[in-house]
Amino acid sequence: MFNNKQEEKFVQEASNVSNTIGKGTTLNGSIETYGNLRIEGKVYGDITAKSKVVIGKSACIEGNILAQNADIEGEVRGKVEISDILILKPTAKIHGDMLTNKLIVESGAQFNGQSKMGQKVREIRIGASENGAAAPPKIDKKEEPKKPEPQKEQPKMAKDLHKPSVASN
Repeated sequence: MFNNKQEEKFVQEASNVSNTIGKGTTLNGSIETYGNLRIEGKVYGDITAKSKVVIGKSACIEGNILAQNADIEGEVRGKVEISDILILKPTAKIHGDMLTNKLIVESGAQFNGQSKMGQKVREIRIGASENGAAAPPKIDKKEEPKKPEPQKEQPKMAKDLHKPSVASN
C-alpha cells in the first residue's frame, strides 16, 4: 500500500492530527484529512476524512461527507457515508441519504432521505485523482532553500547619461 516507510510514517502521524473549523468561519471548497475534524462553522463543499468527523450544533454543511466515524449535531445537506458508526445527536438535521455500518439516532434528531445500514461504504481515499486512483502523500525531502539570484543592474541608455540634472531651488 505504501511505497516506503516514510510515507507510512506520514500517514500514521497525520491520523493523530485534529482539525477545527470554528464558529463564524465559512469555508468554500472540499476538505480532505487523515486526522479528526471538528466543524462549528459553515462548509460549502465535500468532506473526506480517514478518521472521525464531528459536526457541531452551530455547523452547516452543504456537501457530501465520507468518513470512518461521525457525530452530527448540526445541519447537513448532502449524502453522508460513514464506514463504521454514525451518531445523530438530538439537534442533528440531515437533508440527504445516509449510508453507514451502524447508526445511532438520539431522540430529537431529524433526517429526510434514505438510510441504508450494513452495506459496505466505498473506500475512503485522500488525494484521489479524477480516475479514482489514490495519489500517495507527497513527501518533500529537506532541501536547502534556494538563494535568490542577485539582481543585475540594468545598463543605462546613452541618452540617459547625458541628461542634465535638475536642481530645485
